[in-house]
Amino acid sequence: MFIGHFAAGMGAKAAAPGVSLGTLFLAFQFVDLLWPTLLLLGIEHVRIAPGITAVTPLDFVDYPVSHSLLAVCGWGILLGGLYRVARKSLRGALVVGLGVVSHWVLDLVMHRPDLPLWPGGSVRLGLGLWDSLAGTLVVEGVVFAVGVVLYLRVTEAKGRAGVYGFWSLVAVLALIHLGNLFGPPPPGTEAIAWAGQLQWLFVGWGYWLDRHRTATNA
Repeated sequence: MFIGHFAAGMGAKAAAPGVSLGTLFLAFQFVDLLWPTLLLLGIEHVRIAPGITAVTPLDFVDYPVSHSLLAVCGWGILLGGLYRVARKSLRGALVVGLGVVSHWVLDLVMHRPDLPLWPGGSVRLGLGLWDSLAGTLVVEGVVFAVGVVLYLRVTEAKGRAGVYGFWSLVAVLALIHLGNLFGPPPPGTEAIAWAGQLQWLFVGWGYWLDRHRTATNA
């Protein structure tokens, strides 16, 4: 899942309007922001196996630090705790912490059984929606639409930058999502890792957008 995680971050603005969209993107996409660095360091591994699912050719060989349920819960506690200390907001901390954990839950729906429960554990889970291209399009499309609507309901643009900046973000996310679905397989695992690092740009985009949109019920 790609746009689904960013959409969940947008939608979470309704639960915690005082939390920056950049922080929400960081939380809800944290484990996929961490994963590319772990790939480059050789700590986690992926291989390209065209046809392994109908949607993605990626075979996630092992990713215990970024994607095991136990580790994800730990990352959620860490980020939520840091937010609580920095911003003194219990609601914001809960949304940030649960946002990190939500990533694993959404991945559980999409992935084949490759998500470990704990580092080194042999039990791996996944409901396998990626085996259906149509199902993936519908589910991620609905999640994305709901996230966009919720974000628009609780924020308003301060000017043109807030309008065009938001809709440009939506368009870029949608185009990348379609490219992931219908584009060719990546040329190698290193390319996957470096492309994954580009997701940090969306975190920065979220912080920038917050300067041009106001939460209506913060």
